Amino acid sequence: MFKSLGAQRLLALFLVGCGLLNFPLLALWSADVTVWGIPLFPLALYVIWALLIAALAWMMERALPEQEDEA
Repeated sequence: MFKSLGAQRLLALFLVGCGLLNFPLLALWSADVTVWGIPLFPLALYVIWALLIAALAWMMERALPEQEDEA
């Protein structure tokens, strides 16, 4: 279905993101705890979201030189 390694990695990142932002794992962060005055649940959501964006940016930047060589 996805023949290129980059497409497979993007699909894997998507599935990891869906798993991390799904109920069973989000329930781990629903404690009444604060970190520097910020509740743990929203902090965990934003950290997971930022890490997914960083991983996506790293994967896309890493894929650019390979595409330039082929063109």
